[in-house]
Amino acid sequence: MTTRTTDVPRLARLLQRIAECNACEVAGLLARASPIVHQPRDARVLVIGQAPGPVTAREGIHFAGPAGRTLAGWLQAAGFQPGDAHKWPYLSAAWLSSLTRCFPGRSASGNGDRAPSRREVELCGPFLEEELGAVDPDIVILVGAMAVRRFLGAVSLDDVVGKRFEVDGRAVFPFPHSSGVSRWGNSPENRAKIAQAVELLRAERERLSL
Repeated sequence: MTTRTTDVPRLARLLQRIAECNACEVAGLLARASPIVHQPRDARVLVIGQAPGPVTAREGIHFAGPAGRTLAGWLQAAGFQPGDAHKWPYLSAAWLSSLTRCFPGRSASGNGDRAPSRREVELCGPFLEEELGAVDPDIVILVGAMAVRRFLGAVSLDDVVGKRFEVDGRAVFPFPHSSGVSRWGNSPENRAKIAQAVELLRAERERLSL
């Protein structure tokens, strides 16, 4: 049975600071800072992606685009219940976040979105660290290679997807990027690894009675 609880007042103060942040704009990394924040609430699962996409930037909801539909499918397959119908990416136990809080823009090649730079990730890093402490989740889900490597080091998705890790007493589950741009999950072998990750996540949810 889970005993962790989100510090909602601390999370609310953090989100206010994130909403007011323009560090990347001041540093010349973005033309305009527009951080994504949500209403604070208790959550037992923290999902960490790479960066907001264009739909997230427009709607103001993390994982609001195609990547969110894939993520929701994984979580619902693991037995988590859907949240509000008009905000389908949300599931009742999940708090959605990312390494950086502003949409980085399109890639120079025009193929998908630009990955945030190391400096952008560094500037947002303290926010993520405090968010992790404030939410205090039982489970951390890492979506995409950048998020995976932020927590697990210089690893390959091939070697970690479909496995359970423990970091600072929390269960950690790596997944590939959930957007349609990623082709990692197209092979039968990698689809099997994703299915195994979902089953491990289901087992953890049942163990914690989430």
